[in-house]
Amino acid sequence: MTEEEVAAEASTSAPKDDVYFLQYIEMENFKSYRGHVIVGPLKKFTAVIGPNGSGKSNFMDAISFVMGEKTSSLRVKRLNDLIHGSSIGKPVSRSCYVTAKFLINDEKQMDFQRAVIGGSSEYRINGENVSSSVYLCTLEKMGINVKAKNFLVFQGAVENIAMKTPKERTALFEEISGSGLLKEDYNRLKQEMNLAEEETQFTYQKKKGMAAERKEAKHEKMEAERYARLKNEYNEKQVEYQLFRLFHVENDIKKLNHDLESKQQDVKAVEVRKEQADEVLREKKKDAGKFSRDLAKIEQEIREFETQMNKKRPLYIKAKEKVAHCQKKLASLQKTLETAREADNAHQQDIRKLEKQLADVEALKKRYEDDLENESQRRGKSVTMEEGLVQEYDRLKQQAEATATQYRSQLDSVNREQKSDQDMLDGEANRKASVEESLKKLTLQREEAVKRRDKLMDHIKSSQAALEEQNRIKDELRRDVGCSKEKIAEKQRELENVRDQLGDAKSDKHEDAHRKKKQQVVELFKKQVPGVYDRMINMCQPTHKRYNVAVTKVLGKYMEAIIVDTEKTARHCIQILKEEMLEVETFLPLDYLQVKPLKERLRYLKYISFFLFF
Repeated sequence: MTEEEVAAEASTSAPKDDVYFLQYIEMENFKSYRGHVIVGPLKKFTAVIGPNGSGKSNFMDAISFVMGEKTSSLRVKRLNDLIHGSSIGKPVSRSCYVTAKFLINDEKQMDFQRAVIGGSSEYRINGENVSSSVYLCTLEKMGINVKAKNFLVFQGAVENIAMKTPKERTALFEEISGSGLLKEDYNRLKQEMNLAEEETQFTYQKKKGMAAERKEAKHEKMEAERYARLKNEYNEKQVEYQLFRLFHVENDIKKLNHDLESKQQDVKAVEVRKEQADEVLREKKKDAGKFSRDLAKIEQEIREFETQMNKKRPLYIKAKEKVAHCQKKLASLQKTLETAREADNAHQQDIRKLEKQLADVEALKKRYEDDLENESQRRGKSVTMEEGLVQEYDRLKQQAEATATQYRSQLDSVNREQKSDQDMLDGEANRKASVEESLKKLTLQREEAVKRRDKLMDHIKSSQAALEEQNRIKDELRRDVGCSKEKIAEKQRELENVRDQLGDAKSDKHEDAHRKKKQQVVELFKKQVPGVYDRMINMCQPTHKRYNVAVTKVLGKYMEAIIVDTEKTARHCIQILKEEMLEVETFLPLDYLQVKPLKERLRYLKYISFFLFF
């Protein structure tokens, strides 16, 4: 029995549900560990810590060494370099070893030992020498795959895996799982399976296709007859429908043309009205401009008049104050005049009284003189007054004259003052009347100017209202004209659409007639010439409508070609075309065509989704 067979037997015979736990690591003269060193018992979670150079990495190398790692992964060039002291050229021994003690199911212990003796490795399981393949297979049975490096995670391994491509990670997973060893057998068997499936599928599809073709041929014949019948009915109805629409569209066009003519007449009438309104508007604008100028002139006159009034206002106020003063003075003078009149009356009474007294005195004097003269005559002698009486008489006379003179002078003075005051009062009254007359005249002028301004403003407002009304009418007419044009354009577009649809219907009818004629040609060939099948377009129906474009692209100009069995049949059909003077046709004889075999595996390709990561 070979080592490979032993390893395979060990791998297949080992139980799959055992639990292995690394309990101890024994080292002797391994790298920096001199002598016999036991590390353990290890726990489920054990951390190795220490300063640089304390042997942490060498401990990891010892585990890698006993698990079967290659020399290149142990940071040495030769196996002898693993012996303690070899790095400085002074090895302490000619050999070293590392033993890993595993606890199986917490019951049984299993030892794996790898030693370096004379520059080569020796492998032992439970103290028994075994080959490297048996050693590694036993470890692999325990779940430790040296090639896959699934038992130790070295520094930088996580980053390295993260940097791998999906394909590289897949290869790593296959290596870890061990499926990579079966890759060749898998590919070979898969190829054989694909070939067998292709043959089976081809046979099945061929059988299924023949049955489906026979069934489909019957169904297609019925459908073709039904389609042709419905197509003819559809074309007739479509033509009738388009004629119906065309009739109504023409009626609508006539009606719209009539409406258009009416609207054009209305537009012309409106334009005439608009011109008249524009003429009236221009006249109104002229009048408004004239009124505006008159208004501005009147406002200027009012401002000038107000300026003059403002200038004369101080004089008016001064005159008014003077009039008030004169009125007060006049009232005072009138009181004084009344007083003077009363005094004059009193003086007149006194004068009259004095004059009466004087008259009485004169009368007494005269009577006395008369009496005296009479007495003298009677006595015959001159009677003379006494000296004392004469003097008294003279004194009284002088006193009376002096008093009368004084009263006369006072009366003359009062009369002169009264006349002066009366003249002054008359002058002030005349000036007051003149100022009041001027003020009344200016007030009337101002009221007339305000009335003219209000009248002009009313006229301007009415003109503006008329202008706005004319503009509104103009805008309405413009909108009506625009709406009419839009309706006409819309109806014209509808007419174009109907004409296009009618053209399409005629084209479809012509094409349908052409297709029907071509089908009649094929039916003629089928009746007269054996070996005529059908047109390519009728025989090649994709399994799904999404392939229509692809099939059309592949067949190209041969879509309408007629399929026949032999070249002789094709020549016979061509002769019939010439005799019947029919259109040129393309024939594809099956014995003349060279068909490349189809790769059947292409039928079963699945959709492949590509995901792009940015």
